Amino acid sequence: MRFIVRLVVAVTLLVLGGSAVAFSSADTTGPQPLSQAAPPGVPISDYVPPIGHVFVINIENKDYEKTWENDSAAPYLSGTLRKKGVLLYNYFGTAHESLGNYLAQISGQAPDPEIQGDCQVYRDFTSTGVQDPGQYVGQGCVFPAETPTLAGQLDNAGFTWRGYMQDMKQPCRHPVLNGPDDTQQAKVGDEYATRHDPFMYFHSIIDRPQYCADHVVDLTQLQTDLKSETTTRNLSFITPDLCSDGHDSPCVDGRPGGLASIDAWMKVWIPRILGSAAYKDNGLLVITADESDGPQSDSSACCNEKAGPNSPQPGINGMGGGRVGALVLSRWVQPNTWSTTPYNHYSLLASIEDIFRLPYLGFAQPADLNHFALDVYNGYNN
Repeated sequence: MRFIVRLVVAVTLLVLGGSAVAFSSADTTGPQPLSQAAPPGVPISDYVPPIGHVFVINIENKDYEKTWENDSAAPYLSGTLRKKGVLLYNYFGTAHESLGNYLAQISGQAPDPEIQGDCQVYRDFTSTGVQDPGQYVGQGCVFPAETPTLAGQLDNAGFTWRGYMQDMKQPCRHPVLNGPDDTQQAKVGDEYATRHDPFMYFHSIIDRPQYCADHVVDLTQLQTDLKSETTTRNLSFITPDLCSDGHDSPCVDGRPGGLASIDAWMKVWIPRILGSAAYKDNGLLVITADESDGPQSDSSACCNEKAGPNSPQPGINGMGGGRVGALVLSRWVQPNTWSTTPYNHYSLLASIEDIFRLPYLGFAQPADLNHFALDVYNGYNN
């Protein structure tokens, strides 16, 4: 019976104009774009594997061509790792600058002008109401306690999560409310950036100091947590520091930065994740970039992305954060394959919510948003 249902899923995807099977990646220009959505009326369990542990890693400010083409300055990421998974050819950021993209991944909130400016002042968000789809109307940076987040959803459903922030040192580290953000520029020995740590922008997290300190920690804790499946969180949201994520080049500590430092970081941390019991059993790893190199270079969007109530163009000079690509690895993913389905950070949020059977938040709600399906989980039950 399950085989028959899966056949129906595959046929449904083809009718929708997509493909249930990803493509070989021999051609660096990529296949022609297709469109695919999760099939309506088909149970999630028939196209989403029984994933129990999700790892999300964001690098900084890298468009698709720089990261994933053959001449990439990150050969470990674009070659060794890329051959292990499915490359999402049409994956887009949702905003400029950085912060709006991170917030999209864990809350579905669109940016306002202060968020588009990366919140130089860690200002309270003053809300005047809520507008469909679940968008808080107002201005500021740190959202009210009642703003739903993926973290809160996981808590309420009995799942576990942690944010792992390189160079954070002190758990739950953030600027003083309504004061300047002193992490906007890297310092030698301190390259943590609050704006790359989305959990710090919700009162529901930061207003509970012990809870926050238990859940948003320095990256070094990840190595300990990976030692067993029981200590590995259901969601591990991982942010390298301002050099290791490729944001700075060169870096204040003398490292080259850019894709070279991304590659060096990946060579250390990715084998730890892939070698963990949790990943081997039922894990999924997603590696993407927050945005392309900036609004002047690429503010393109996909997936019928719309502006929220607080800013007319999420990408400042366009509707999105540009094409960045994403790599997905799992035992339910065929190595060295493509998907050309359009996705963005809201799609990632919706797909994580699918995995844990959670309601959709904010801009993860629209019915025409693509969720990961058999084009991504192309090794599921094969």
